[in-house]
Amino acid sequence: QVQLVESGGGLVQAGGSLRLSCAASGRTFSRRAMGWFRQAPGKEREFVAVISWSGSDTTYADSVKGRFTISRDNTKNTGYLQMNYLKPEDTAVYYCAARTLSYSSGSAQKDDYSDWGQGTQVTVSS
Repeated sequence: QVQLVESGGGLVQAGGSLRLSCAASGRTFSRRAMGWFRQAPGKEREFVAVISWSGSDTTYADSVKGRFTISRDNTKNTGYLQMNYLKPEDTAVYYCAARTLSYSSGSAQKDDYSDWGQGTQVTVSS
């Protein structure tokens, strides 16, 4: 089990950028895929991006492809989500999560993740 803490959220104008961080405690983080999800008011939590445990493979939701970049630094037990060209529809609480199984590929399914952070609010004004 790992504990995850997100940071870096805030208020930004449309077209701006933010970089979210996900700091992990626990020895297993480096062996597990890490995903970012988001949840807007009144909506289901949705997949944003995932990176494999080694960092070699990434997958993005169509809505953020080309604008967001996921990365990780296993030496620092930290993951990142660089968000550029932000749009008002990106407004949500953003969560990082660690996949349940070690050394597995990334997944867009919430049920494949057992450890979640508390979330960080991202608000994009028009």
